[in-house]
Amino acid sequence: MALAGAGADVTLAARSKEALEETARLAASGGRALVAPTDVSSYPEVEALVQRTIRELGRLDIVVNNSGVAKVAPLVEMTPEDWRFMLDVNLTGVFNGCRAAAPHLIAQKSGKVINVASVLGQVGLPGYTVYGATKGGIIALTRTLGVEWARHNIQVNAIAPGWFATDMTNEAFADPAINQRLTRDIPARRIGRAEEIGPLAVYLASASSDFMTGQTLFLDGGHSAA
Repeated sequence: MALAGAGADVTLAARSKEALEETARLAASGGRALVAPTDVSSYPEVEALVQRTIRELGRLDIVVNNSGVAKVAPLVEMTPEDWRFMLDVNLTGVFNGCRAAAPHLIAQKSGKVINVASVLGQVGLPGYTVYGATKGGIIALTRTLGVEWARHNIQVNAIAPGWFATDMTNEAFADPAINQRLTRDIPARRIGRAEEIGPLAVYLASASSDFMTGQTLFLDGGHSAA
């Protein structure tokens, strides 16, 4: 929504066509919004997403890798299938997005890649071992790819949100005990609002961040600094 509001044409990709269409209706007020149901864990689907974006919108300038899933449980209760599920979406999905976009961004010698990591890729929290590992992988991928693609004038950075009010976290924060337990680790003593992420994404997608690459910006109310 923030990128559309800043004037970008956007391709919206997720598994839920209904949710995509709802977002597209809102985003279309700022420009064109293309709906492209995609499983980011499938490289052929992500490659088709990139090709369709270029074909229908004309070019590709910004890639936002923000799909994520989580299962919360002690490691001893995790199955190999749980590991593979989170790894395939959270980390392989980011690789797929970067790899599918690579030939186009390198050929035009410009581009912005924004990966969404997490504060849990930096700090430990019981129950999030696998999730944290995937998000830590995104931080490392971002750092190294930023160095690798700098000579192509492509900036690769990551946003690492802390606790935010989202569909994924609403149930947890509705429990007073869980809410208190998690917010006590946040110096700001509150969780984030979705609209606080958008402006940072717009900055990372703009020319204002042309001299920044390989960085992970923590938007977490001070959680990672405490």
